[in-house]
Amino acid sequence: MAKSHKPVVWFPFAAGGTVIAFFIPVIVVLTFLAALGHIPAGLSYERMHALAGNGLGKLIIFGVVALSLWSSAHRLRCTCYDFGVRADTLVATVLYVVAIVGSLLSAMYLLQI
Repeated sequence: MAKSHKPVVWFPFAAGGTVIAFFIPVIVVLTFLAALGHIPAGLSYERMHALAGNGLGKLIIFGVVALSLWSSAHRLRCTCYDFGVRADTLVATVLYVVAIVGSLLSAMYLLQI
């Protein structure tokens, strides 16, 4: 039986989908509250900067960003195929490179904090 590389692609996609399902609704609600001027005390700039400055906080933020990018890239790849774009290799390459570059940029910015 031939070995498949699909688990390498599906694991980050599934993990990213889970991360998106848990964190995006919370981020939307908190952004809405912040837009209305109701920022909870635990989400002040000083506390968020301290979280992003901590090693574990950086790892968590990077995980959310990188897994979300990977999941979104894979979902867009499937959507392009469903819409009739049959250049799957080109689409996959472009989308996954964007996800990798976005992940590297987020890591770079987090390391500067």
